[in-house]
Amino acid sequence: MKKTILLACLLFTMLLQAQQAVHIIPQPLSLEMKAGSFVIDDKTSVKIPKNDKATADVVHFFTEYVKRVTGFSLKTNQPKGKAIAFSIEKIKEIGDEGYLISVNPNGILVKANTSKGLFYGVQSLLQTLPFIRTNDLVQIPSMEIKDYPRFGWRGMMLDVSRHFFAPELVKEFIDLLATYKMNVFHWHLVDGAGWRLEIKKYPKLTQQAAWRVDDWGKSWNWSEIEFNADRSKSTYGGYYTQEQAKDIVAYANARNITVVPEIEMPGHSEAAMAAYPEMSCNPKNTFAQSGNFFASKVESNYCAGNDQAFAFLEDILTEVMAIFPSKYIHIGGDEVDKTSWKNCAKCQARMKKEHLKDEKELQSYFIHRMEKFLVSKNRKMIGWDEILEGGLAPEATVMSWQGEAGGIEAAKMGHDVIMTPGTPCYFDHYQGDPETEPLAIGGFNTLKKVYHYEPIPAELTAEEGKRVLGSQANLWTEYIPTYEQAEYMILPRMPALAEVLWSTKEQRNWENFNQRLQPHLVGYEQKGLHYSKGNYKVDIKPIVANNSLSIALETENADGVIYYTTDGSIPTIGSAKYEKPFVVTTSMTVKAVMALHNKVMNIKPAEQSFTFNKATGKTVVYESKNSRYYPANGANTLTDGFRGTKEIGKQWHAFNGNDMVATIDFGTPVTASSISLGCIQNWGQWVFFPQWVKFETSVDGINFKEVKTVANTIPVDARDTQIKDFTAKFAEQKIKAVRVTAKNLGQCPAGHPGEKQAAWLFVDEIIVE
Repeated sequence: MKKTILLACLLFTMLLQAQQAVHIIPQPLSLEMKAGSFVIDDKTSVKIPKNDKATADVVHFFTEYVKRVTGFSLKTNQPKGKAIAFSIEKIKEIGDEGYLISVNPNGILVKANTSKGLFYGVQSLLQTLPFIRTNDLVQIPSMEIKDYPRFGWRGMMLDVSRHFFAPELVKEFIDLLATYKMNVFHWHLVDGAGWRLEIKKYPKLTQQAAWRVDDWGKSWNWSEIEFNADRSKSTYGGYYTQEQAKDIVAYANARNITVVPEIEMPGHSEAAMAAYPEMSCNPKNTFAQSGNFFASKVESNYCAGNDQAFAFLEDILTEVMAIFPSKYIHIGGDEVDKTSWKNCAKCQARMKKEHLKDEKELQSYFIHRMEKFLVSKNRKMIGWDEILEGGLAPEATVMSWQGEAGGIEAAKMGHDVIMTPGTPCYFDHYQGDPETEPLAIGGFNTLKKVYHYEPIPAELTAEEGKRVLGSQANLWTEYIPTYEQAEYMILPRMPALAEVLWSTKEQRNWENFNQRLQPHLVGYEQKGLHYSKGNYKVDIKPIVANNSLSIALETENADGVIYYTTDGSIPTIGSAKYEKPFVVTTSMTVKAVMALHNKVMNIKPAEQSFTFNKATGKTVVYESKNSRYYPANGANTLTDGFRGTKEIGKQWHAFNGNDMVATIDFGTPVTASSISLGCIQNWGQWVFFPQWVKFETSVDGINFKEVKTVANTIPVDARDTQIKDFTAKFAEQKIKAVRVTAKNLGQCPAGHPGEKQAAWLFVDEIIVE
């Protein structure tokens, strides 16, 4: 009898847990589950304070969602029956965006200090409801929630200059942000690829600079953009009227999202210069008789010595501020090529008059002047971390993208900071294996990497850390031509970042987040949203240690089981089950899949071929360290058996302007007659083959002699991406060590957009046979 009672209690507990499971993202500060649940039916009503429009708007948002998924139209302020009540009260601790929720079988109460808090409470409730229309019983588990955010700036940036998205698609993007309690939409409206906002005083910005001639598919090189004043010849373009922009601002505001516009200056302004070349350092650059205007032939900067250029920008910002009530206005300020300023008489005269020692200080003068104008209009300026160059403007907020160094420097100076380092906050980077993901610009920011990001650097004191307003992810659209792909690139990484920014650092737990995420992925499928199944992928990771190569297989899904093959065949659940890293002793092709509940998930198997040779697994020593921006598989990337592909962001070690000198000591002598080094050239990404590669051998590991130097034969202006093995063959000999030197091109060649700037050298496997 006791066993029967115990079993019944156990089954009841399991049923209760199943009924009460909630999957709220971001994780609330405090969530206590209770027995039972509140059922929504045709008798359910909502209660709101009278004469409170802000609360009424939030409740309307809630009831419209309920109607879509249940078919029930909830009545308002009914005297009897079950109700969902919303209340504005004075509650300590939770701030403007916090909320309290109490759910029991008889009613739901949502309380907050402001309508913002009520809105976020609603978002938590909505995540307990079905994603799409259902005829099943709809119930919200009994629970008590206390919640408020860790950071005040929780954002996403969307670049609409490279690729334009219609207003209704921008609203869909905003809806996704609102779902996960993000509160800033950074709208990158202007760049060298196109001007996207109507400015009534300067109509050519949208008549000309918003339209270009795209030769899509043949080139992803944005320096070759061709603007054309003749709309019959323009093949791509678009812009937002001021009324459309105001409508989007209102739409975002209703979802507690502030729209922060970015008007790029002083660089990245080729589009503006195409329309108004008189604002550049070289006014002679104007539309040719054909109407064509190539971005690569125009100055990219506003002329810092021309007062007319400042008046032009002030006029633009005046119209911008009339559209966007945001306290912050973003002015860009990144990647300014100062060559035109060096060669401009007006800019040089300005430097002399203002006692500026170099062009960096001229940039600082430019930024200071624009900030002064914005401050006079009671606005605050944001710029990318390059605005630190030459001295930071007094009240500027720094958006740190080149790692965290700029943000750390600004915070220590007493400036507010928004952290958005390329790793892991650039969502244009790959989120899964490039072999199974859409083409991206490079880099590798997985869901797990995003989730483990900490916005406050350890280098800051507690007081300095208060200067970090929060963080955001950036979606640059060079390689994202459609909204469907934009959606794909932010899901599910954006919910991960949302939890980083909302929940406390101590609360964050990767396994728990992963479990809560799974129903959201199902919801994406049901709603037809595009998202990456990178969470179902397998990472194939080489491990070089103790003069050997092992292969580790990993998946981010906590419940995933990995199956693999080493003969190139497609793995199934009948293949070898991965338990631990295995040693590689011969060349092989590894393929792997992840299964959930004995079902292989619906993506292409991860695949990687390994080239085994006498250098495989050996330690590599560089004379000068490779770029930290391209870590690949770590220090021994050149001997991990993992060959680089045409996707430069993943498997290459890089050297910017300097040579590569790599030494491998075999420990004991080996017999060899061939050494090779893999390299890649990608003209559009400023990556060039080395001028030559020198191969040396040593019998004692100390003294080296040259066996051959192999010159490059591929022209520097070859624009198609190519991979080349530089190979030296020689008489068979016993050697203890090899040294390989690859001579960097040094500078980008004449005619290249980066002419005279440091060239990149990318190297991969050293093969000894």
